[in-house]
Amino acid sequence: MEQAQQKLFAVTDSWELSKTNFDPQTRLLEESLTSLGNGYMGMRGTFEEDYSGQTHQGTYIAGVWYPDKTRVGWWKNGYPEYFGKVINATNFSALKITVAGEVLDLTKQPPSDYFLELDLQAGVLRRSYTVNIAGNHLAFRWQRFFSLVQKEIAVFNLEVELLAGPGCEVQISSELQGDIQNQDSNYEEYFWKTKASGITEDKNAYFTNQTKENAFGVPQFVVTTMMKNKTNGTLQTEHFDQAGVQQKYQKTLTTADAKLEFTKYVAVVTDRDYPLENQLSQAQKLLNRFSQNDFSQALQQQAQAWKKRWDKADVAISGDPAAQQGLRFNLFQLFQTYYGEDERLNIGPKGFTGEKYGGATYWDTEAYALPLYLALTEPKVPLQLLKYRHQQLPQAYHNAQQQGLKGALYPMVTFTGVECHNEWEITFEEIHRNGAIAYAIYNYTNYTGDDTYLKTTGLEVLVGIARFWADRVHYVPHKDQYMIHGVTGPNEYENNVNNNWYTNYLARWVLQYTKEMYCKYAASSPITVDQQELADWQQIIDKMYLPYSADLGIFVQHDTFLDKELKPVTELSEKDLPLNQNWSWDKILRSCYIKQADVLQGLYFFNDQFSQAEKERNYQFYEPLTVHESSLSPCIHAILAAELGLTSKALELYLRTARLDLDNYNHDTEDGLHITSMTGSWLALVHGFAQMKTDHNQLSFAPVIPKQWSGYRFRINYRQRLLKVNVTPTTVQVTLLAGEPLELNVYAEKYLLTLQNEIQVPVHRNEE
Repeated sequence: MEQAQQKLFAVTDSWELSKTNFDPQTRLLEESLTSLGNGYMGMRGTFEEDYSGQTHQGTYIAGVWYPDKTRVGWWKNGYPEYFGKVINATNFSALKITVAGEVLDLTKQPPSDYFLELDLQAGVLRRSYTVNIAGNHLAFRWQRFFSLVQKEIAVFNLEVELLAGPGCEVQISSELQGDIQNQDSNYEEYFWKTKASGITEDKNAYFTNQTKENAFGVPQFVVTTMMKNKTNGTLQTEHFDQAGVQQKYQKTLTTADAKLEFTKYVAVVTDRDYPLENQLSQAQKLLNRFSQNDFSQALQQQAQAWKKRWDKADVAISGDPAAQQGLRFNLFQLFQTYYGEDERLNIGPKGFTGEKYGGATYWDTEAYALPLYLALTEPKVPLQLLKYRHQQLPQAYHNAQQQGLKGALYPMVTFTGVECHNEWEITFEEIHRNGAIAYAIYNYTNYTGDDTYLKTTGLEVLVGIARFWADRVHYVPHKDQYMIHGVTGPNEYENNVNNNWYTNYLARWVLQYTKEMYCKYAASSPITVDQQELADWQQIIDKMYLPYSADLGIFVQHDTFLDKELKPVTELSEKDLPLNQNWSWDKILRSCYIKQADVLQGLYFFNDQFSQAEKERNYQFYEPLTVHESSLSPCIHAILAAELGLTSKALELYLRTARLDLDNYNHDTEDGLHITSMTGSWLALVHGFAQMKTDHNQLSFAPVIPKQWSGYRFRINYRQRLLKVNVTPTTVQVTLLAGEPLELNVYAEKYLLTLQNEIQVPVHRNEE
């Protein structure tokens, strides 16, 4: 039951999002979709100039956050004391414009010739329009980017041209605005206090602020923002105080001298990298060095840096502009959110595009993001994600102890490794995320073929997680089985269930995998597991209860799932959907409807452990009951649909994950993009349509192509090799671009791939 979707930008298979109409009603959505970042910091696509219409000015710095006191109606033992949230930082984009004494504001001067473009190839946001002010017809042309060359730098460029009229004075107030709040702050709270502001001898303006004190022992962050302005205008006044810094410039435009050119270079440094006493000198050094190049040179360097990423990662789809645009947009947003430069960082669900979900780390990273980064970046990038979790192992032990349990429990939401989410049914029952952390170690080792991490620090993580599961299960004597009660599976539309199949299966797998790896690498392990503990694990492995219906031939989502009234989503009315916006929570919990892949998540993770018939029976049972109201849902279903030959269904679900934000499927993109679920479009194509698998130390492909497409191609890194896969309606071509020869399977046939010998075989699987 498809709802009408909102296409804000022109659908094209080129490297851009573009639009030619200015609509104040869609500004929040437009701001989210045109967000920019560079892994270190980022900003929503808000206007530099004044705008009195609806807007969400958001600037965010990776690793800078605040512990906000937990507020719940009824406190329960075990609740975390605080909810961690990313906080809105100094607005350094502001360029207030005055023309002939009149403030430029597009709600007051309706623009003509409006054009907005997000250049995905070079990471640049461009705008242009014309307005009439005081009898003058003026063109404004804006450009901005967040540098990949120097992570602490952002650049804003403006050109104002007099097209017609008697002439006018144009003033630009370049500002660092420190008087800011979060959109989601409680009771209009401020999270910052000013430490210093001023102007250096060489006219660089700066503003330093610090997060306010907290009662939880979380360090306060100090951030210095500095700007250097280059212009053909004249500096008129300067001002700084507790609210920020202003430098005002002026130029009179006449027909003989019709252009005002302005470039604002901004440096942002934090005490995560530099102590307070060094921040001014470091910011000044960065600014002076970077601004030696003019704007066009800096822009060229930016394009070259992005090209290096795209050369590894681009996926080309022929014959379907909407599919192509969605996938490139998603890859762009992922790579400007995270590229592995800092092992202290992870991938927040909203990246630098909004404040929802607190901006913290979720299990999305290990389950959905890691496979993409394994294939599209150097091995050191996904390895940083594993290191991030290992660094937080002591906190995972703390989380388990808070619940009276042994071992390590990785958090549902975190900045530091300590749980900071306070919805009981999610935080303390959705413990399957603990297994995803272990699965990521297996996935990395299996994909790269490198066991260095696994046999040392990785094994510490595995043992901690295994000990948690061994304590969390309980033995039922009259059934002679182990069970796990009181959990929430991936389907968050059911809480506090017993024996969620996915959770039980994952717990058993963790114990089995950890036992095998410990026995293999015990000599190099920094942790000790005695024989009795290993024997206890094996008993749980042998006797873990997994709900199953022999009548239906399916794995049952949890003990009482089949007791529900089972009606497919197609029997719901339009007014029911989405359920989370139209039904009470009580009604949702009692229904059979599934938010996202649950049993099917397990079939995706452990694909090689199930027969084709088992996959088909479970898919055909559960997918019709799934409302896909999680952004993480469509991709898993698309992958399994493609494997089962349901190519049209796979394409439908692919487009839903690829264009989730571009078409605002869930009607919530105004709050920010769904960054971690953006990996789903790549997963659906590569793991789905191309059926790339890497189990049993064997790389394999079994491609299918939707009838709407005339071809698709992609590259992957795999075990020190670079491969290109090109699929047309008739041919599958696999080329080795770099590395040693590789044996791989295509449609279950073995081939030897070398630099001199590419593989070319007919397409075997046709659309149903």
